[in-house]
Amino acid sequence: MHMPVFDHFGFLAPFYDRLIKPKAPEYLWDLANLPTDGLLLDAGGGTGRVAQFMTGKAARVILADLSMEMLAQADGKGMLLRVCTHTEGFPFPEASFARVIMVDALHHVCDQPQTAREIWRILQPGGILVIEEPDLRTFTVKLVALGEKLALMRSHFLAPEAIAALFDDSTAQVQIKSDPDGFNAWVIVKKGNG
Repeated sequence: MHMPVFDHFGFLAPFYDRLIKPKAPEYLWDLANLPTDGLLLDAGGGTGRVAQFMTGKAARVILADLSMEMLAQADGKGMLLRVCTHTEGFPFPEASFARVIMVDALHHVCDQPQTAREIWRILQPGGILVIEEPDLRTFTVKLVALGEKLALMRSHFLAPEAIAALFDDSTAQVQIKSDPDGFNAWVIVKKGNG
């Protein structure tokens, strides 16, 4: 018998920003080398809690998420263009974005390798991708991963090195940075011009 899948994010959308407090991500501005004259995509950006701080840092900020309920919460958070889409198949032309950020979302996508290929496809040569994820190498995050599994969230956490390996391209320049507090890690990927 097939059990219906619970829509965690649709359920959480109305009070998500109260649970997960938005904060000005100055560290992301630095990691993504902002500002840029190009377009910025917040992939899997949900309610726009991070994207709202990117307006004015790029020519245009596009917020993409699979949950219409989450995207609806982005009202009043700056001039965000919202797109409801899977990260495994973005409706954008090749080389559309100068910057792509993905904050606390990669572990929620169904097909992480396909998401990486899609991000790589839409990232311009010379563009920068920043992925922020809970650092699976830490005990606390292992507990979070277990909790999400018990909540049937279908999450699949990857260690930063495994995320970096998704961008196995000869032109990719990859860096991994860790949170001094030990919870998050960032994988920064610059797409070469070759």
